[in-house]
Amino acid sequence: MARQWYTIRYSPKDFFGEGVVTMYTQNVTINNEVGLHARPATFFIQKANEFKSGIWLEKDERRVNAKSLLGVLSLGIVKGTTITLLADGADEKEAVNALCELVSSNFGE
Repeated sequence: MARQWYTIRYSPKDFFGEGVVTMYTQNVTINNEVGLHARPATFFIQKANEFKSGIWLEKDERRVNAKSLLGVLSLGIVKGTTITLLADGADEKEAVNALCELVSSNFGE
């Protein structure tokens, strides 16, 4: 019988039943001609690292750390792809909004 491993994340509020932790999320479409290749991904990661919140990037039910170059590049995001940005932390709204603005500006290219 194969072992199954699960990762479950609790916050103090969840554990004591005092509330539910929510993440700030927003969908954005990549319109850059070459998608999210190395150069735009670097700009994206630099911007993500300006924030204290945990930030994730999701495409087709696959979620990666938005502060990781290898993680972001591994998603193979091309022009026309809609991605979901998720953040959890003190500056979550600012982080997601800044990253959406960067994507909307085609990474300054």
